[in-house]
Amino acid sequence: ILSDSCSDDKARRILQRLCLDFGEGSVTGDLCEDLCVLHLVEYKRCLYYENGKKVMEARWRGEPVILKSKLENFSSYEPLGILDYQATLAEQEAAEQLSPLEVVFYATMEVRNALGLTEDDEEHEGGGVNSSLVRLWGKKLKLQEKVYSRAELDSLWALLQQEEYTFFRVLQDLSVHVAKVLGSCGHFYAVEYLSAGHTWDQNIFSLEEVAVSGPDRPRSLGRRTSREMVHRIALSFLDMVSHFDNDFTHKLHLCDIKPENFAIRKDLTVVAIDVDMAFFEPKMRDLLDQNCSSDDDCSFFDCSSRCDPIKRRCSPRRHNSNLQVICEKIFRPWFSPTLLGPDSKLPLQVELQRAVQECSETEEGEEDTREEGGEERGRSRGVHQRLLNILTRLLQEGEASRRREGSRKEKGHAHTALNF
Repeated sequence: ILSDSCSDDKARRILQRLCLDFGEGSVTGDLCEDLCVLHLVEYKRCLYYENGKKVMEARWRGEPVILKSKLENFSSYEPLGILDYQATLAEQEAAEQLSPLEVVFYATMEVRNALGLTEDDEEHEGGGVNSSLVRLWGKKLKLQEKVYSRAELDSLWALLQQEEYTFFRVLQDLSVHVAKVLGSCGHFYAVEYLSAGHTWDQNIFSLEEVAVSGPDRPRSLGRRTSREMVHRIALSFLDMVSHFDNDFTHKLHLCDIKPENFAIRKDLTVVAIDVDMAFFEPKMRDLLDQNCSSDDDCSFFDCSSRCDPIKRRCSPRRHNSNLQVICEKIFRPWFSPTLLGPDSKLPLQVELQRAVQECSETEEGEEDTREEGGEERGRSRGVHQRLLNILTRLLQEGEASRRREGSRKEKGHAHTALNF
């Protein structure tokens, strides 16, 4: 549902103002020239305009993209303080410019702050490439070995103040489950356009918009083929949960799980497209660690903990999990008897419904703590494996059934070949 204040006129004026800033040399980015000079960015429509967040659909060089910014105007972002300090003291223009090493330092500090991490957090639990999220991106800035202009620094600083941009930009090289940043101009950045979920769609995603890759791609989506696609998407959700739980130094918690915050690529990979409410473990603990009088006071959107009645303090550790909420909000509607119809009585479907029900009721509990050595135990892991096994078997059954059907059609065609 489009926001009431989301109008094309207002959105176009915002982009025109951005181009004025670019023309004056205040902002820059690899998207600016195509947007403001060559007119290779074609505005399509406003998608969301509320609480400061601006989201628009456009086409960049013929490809659909989404333009985003947390705030409407470039001037609304805090300037990089070191630049203002230098500008007042320096007598030469060069004094306004920072070396590549200094840019990496300030960018790294801002990224750590946005992600809720510290240098100690990155070195914690063994290190390695997955634990160096910030430094991995910082190396890319350093490799450019150039002196950054004032417009480049101001634009970079405005982007780094947007937590969602920081998540996407840092994690896109490490995960297939986050949207990719394609370019930027000033405080606006472009991400890939994907088929987003909708609560009102019985399959959540519009499967007709997604082309199934491979030589056996069906021309039209029958009921059975749609179910197979749903099973593949469900498996991708499970892969995403495992990835966010285990493949970084800290768990990545999703605190706003709803169909609209996810999308699928053409290969049916699930992608998080709205991570305003995504937090690594250290920041999650800070958010949950609050005073309380009951468990109701210990919920932060979809992330919740328990209230200690003696200390009257919420546990800083999340009690539910990404998997539990996905089972409750995504899988239960998908695999409900009402939606499945006659297929809901099939043995594997019944087993799946029971597993999803168990999953939606299984909380991590204190026994699911991460042990020394980095391994995790607990009931949630067992439920995850059970869902993985059932969905894999359902997918195999569907593919085998489709092959048998195709074989029967070929035999039938041979019998009627001479029937003019």
